[in-house]
Amino acid sequence: MATPADVVHLLEQAGQTVATCESITGGLICGALTSVPGSSEVVRGGLITYATELKTQLAGVDASLIARRGVVSAPVAEAMAEGVRRVCGADWGIAVTGVAGPGSSGEVPAGTVWLAVIGPSSRSVTLLAESGDRTHVREQTVDDAVDVLWDLLMDDGNTSQTGPGTVN
Repeated sequence: MATPADVVHLLEQAGQTVATCESITGGLICGALTSVPGSSEVVRGGLITYATELKTQLAGVDASLIARRGVVSAPVAEAMAEGVRRVCGADWGIAVTGVAGPGSSGEVPAGTVWLAVIGPSSRSVTLLAESGDRTHVREQTVDDAVDVLWDLLMDDGNTSQTGPGTVN
């Protein structure tokens, strides 16, 4: 499992930046990344779009897309990630939208999370089924976001590292 420090180091090596657009995590992903010394070189910022209309107003997600697909959906997560890349001028955008619980939101059960990570030449849109209480769902989502970004950075060949915390 990659750590925020691993990801910050990889971004630094690659000369790339990241920004987050967070709903379910309320800024926890950006907070985890910015807890790393030196992160100011690679973290551009983030948008907390907890309210549905802020996804449109701040991240530029098309309101008709939200109306058609629902706020907790793959296309909305993807649009959030693209929007935060554009708004913050970052190479990578991470976006999460979901239901932390304890109860469901309409027909979407607690623990359902869409995670989108989009970069210069890679993208991942993943449905997560987190378990546990609200705190655990949110913490696991942060860990998954860091891991997905790590994997995409590694796949892009941006570094000579072979695994989290391991430098050649």
